[in-house]
Amino acid sequence: MIQQYEEKLLTLIDLMVETASDDELFAGGYLRGHISLSAAECERDGIASLEAMNQAVNDSLKNAQSELNPADQQLVKSLWLQLQQSAVESPS
Repeated sequence: MIQQYEEKLLTLIDLMVETASDDELFAGGYLRGHISLSAAECERDGIASLEAMNQAVNDSLKNAQSELNPADQQLVKSLWLQLQQSAVESPS
């Protein structure tokens, strides 16, 4: 379940590439690493809950806050929220 969710999120990022702004491309690329790392950790720990996966990404982003300036943090946070919503709304 986590792997399918990860794939859906990464596919949504890939689909943005042709129409995304430079900022959106940056945020998508940045999020890819956090999503993949969080999914791997959830799989390793036997966690199957999508809510737990979302929280793992949130925690990962929070722990890495110092890597980004406030504007980039907001950009990444906004895209992450959009991806979560789109992943839930789109068919599997």
